[in-house]
Amino acid sequence: MAVREGTYELGPDDGRLLVRTGRSGLGRRAGHDLTIEATRWKAAVEAREPLDGSSVEVTVEVDALEVREGTGGVKPLTGEDRAEIEKNLRKVLDVRRYPHITFASTGISGEREIEGDLTIMGRVKPVRVRAALDGDRVRGGLTVTQSRWGIKPYSAFFGALRLADDVEIEFDLRLPA
Repeated sequence: MAVREGTYELGPDDGRLLVRTGRSGLGRRAGHDLTIEATRWKAAVEAREPLDGSSVEVTVEVDALEVREGTGGVKPLTGEDRAEIEKNLRKVLDVRRYPHITFASTGISGEREIEGDLTIMGRVKPVRVRAALDGDRVRGGLTVTQSRWGIKPYSAFFGALRLADDVEIEFDLRLPA
């Protein structure tokens, strides 16, 4: 599929950037699988033909991660629960010291994979992002193992309820005309 060459500035008006979490531990039935949305982010895309000449840079504001949904659990997620989760998320990710999460591509292969550096809490690690181009839409994601970046997954009830170490990052974006 041919790429529409150009420079694109993208943000929340152009699509969604989501984080999906799971639970582990003996108390996992009490907790929720969460969908968290990045509500403030920006992406700079240089689209070139062939695709390997393209690049992507993304910056996410950590204090703009908002809980959108909580599934599972013994009780439904309340507004108070959401606020507490968001407070804990900002604390775990040390938003005062590390206000941004960034991704910078280092290579694009075909139409299915973007290699790059993901920076979380000042730690830079290489990752592979799944990506599919369909007309003016780009969809994809990656699995992030939190401990790889030195993040201790959130736990409660003396460790009986834990956030799973792997979280899924998904995106669904529309390239501007």
